[in-house]
Amino acid sequence: MTSQKIEIDLVYLWVDGNDPAWQKKKQAYTGIVSDNSEQNNIGRYVSNDELRYSLRSAEKHVPWIRKIFIVTDNQKPEWLNVSHPKIQVVDHREIMPAEILPCFNSSVLEYFLHKIPGLSERFLFANDDMFFNADLLPDFFFAKDGFPIVRLKRKPLGKWHYRLKLLVGKKPGQYNQMVIDSSLMIEERFGKYYSGVPHHNIDAYLKSDYCEAVENVFSTQAKQSQSHRVREYGDLHRSAFSYYALAIGHGHLKHINRNETIRILTHKHDLAKRLNKYNPKLFCLNDSQRVKDEDRKKVQPFLETLFPEKSTFEKL
Repeated sequence: MTSQKIEIDLVYLWVDGNDPAWQKKKQAYTGIVSDNSEQNNIGRYVSNDELRYSLRSAEKHVPWIRKIFIVTDNQKPEWLNVSHPKIQVVDHREIMPAEILPCFNSSVLEYFLHKIPGLSERFLFANDDMFFNADLLPDFFFAKDGFPIVRLKRKPLGKWHYRLKLLVGKKPGQYNQMVIDSSLMIEERFGKYYSGVPHHNIDAYLKSDYCEAVENVFSTQAKQSQSHRVREYGDLHRSAFSYYALAIGHGHLKHINRNETIRILTHKHDLAKRLNKYNPKLFCLNDSQRVKDEDRKKVQPFLETLFPEKSTFEKL
């Protein structure tokens, strides 16, 4: 598969949690801007300027991307060159029902990606803290038959991994529980169980299968979650859409290693040391309830060292 044979778009969710107007809106609808929970911590919303550098990594390493869609809540980065022919900012109101807005739940926002006007049949999805770290061709994300490559991290004990944790009193976090629910739903409906978990990095999808998963296969679960303005246990997670693609033969399973894709924990790892150790093709700088402000101060200087050249997606 070459860049001439296929059109692939790139979609980001982006929010500036530092914006006072956005904070006021969130306070009004949820009663709190953020807390120390996994579901609603400041790391879910704070901007460390990651999007600027993720776009730099995209222009440098995947220049064949056709269009880049940035999905936001009536916001846009002040530095963004919105007149660039590849860039399109998409407001939540363009793709989501008015009755569930405003929404601060990224899982729910993801149910509507397939409704982005003009989105190509094949697309990549990234959070703004995910980066390309090597020159990649389309066949890194889509196989010769056009189906996406689904990257999962191995869990050798499968469902027993979490059951054993429960036996010693360790309840899965909200994210892990969503992933567990996804795999069990697929097992119940299709008789196939996928023990691997998402690699927490840039993923590939077919828009038609994504739409089918949201609007038909998991429509009941998606509708139940739509009223949740922030993340909650029981939310449908998009990992179900990848498992669905595998279950119907529209995806190719690939278990990842750390030379291919890694998640760098901002609160735990020496960022440069971790990246240089594995030199992966993709990486994610993961923020969470464990991250402190002093940890976040490391992010921008690290990314500036890694991607120092401005992209054409930035204003002059």
